[in-house]
Amino acid sequence: MSGRLDMTAMYALHNALRRELEHIAKITANAGDDPRIVLANAVGWGIFKKALHIHHSAEDEALWPAMRDALADRPGDLALLDAMEAEHAAIDPLIEAIDAALADRDSGPERVGELSGVLVDALSGHLRHEEGEALPLIEATLTLEQWQHFGVVSGKRIGPDASLLTPWMLDDADEPVAARMLALLPEPVRAAYRDQWQPAYAALDRWNPGA
Repeated sequence: MSGRLDMTAMYALHNALRRELEHIAKITANAGDDPRIVLANAVGWGIFKKALHIHHSAEDEALWPAMRDALADRPGDLALLDAMEAEHAAIDPLIEAIDAALADRDSGPERVGELSGVLVDALSGHLRHEEGEALPLIEATLTLEQWQHFGVVSGKRIGPDASLLTPWMLDDADEPVAARMLALLPEPVRAAYRDQWQPAYAALDRWNPGA
């Protein structure tokens, strides 16, 4: 995270997604509750989907195309980018299928559990693949300006959801990581995070809609 390009936000976001995947796996594996009811009404499911969509769509818009331009004469590396985009394309239909199962009164809890298990495996595998191979390639390939452009695109996509997604991303983050992320924000935004955003987020029970 402390290399030529600062990837603190990338790893923090990945870790937040992993944290939420653990919640999804637990909810859908609980035989005592119908996961359709729990997941469909959990604010955490909506936050997870929003954060994942913003992250992947920003990569698709501002990261992979720049990488393709820089690696146009390196077919092996282009194959890795193909794999990244294929993994993205496989995840969206899984989320859509889970939402469809949640809305289907005739769909048994086992259907939601099965689909959620596939989602957990697919996204976990993608995050490992990206961190193990794609991020080192990005570090070695992109200019600082290109990396910062990706950050700008991500920030624009977050937009008004920053008040929710910032504390969500930093929930359970190590103190040095949180401090590094918050140091990038203007002082008025840091004050809003401290006084408004984080307390409002802390009051949410993301994965217990009945609480």
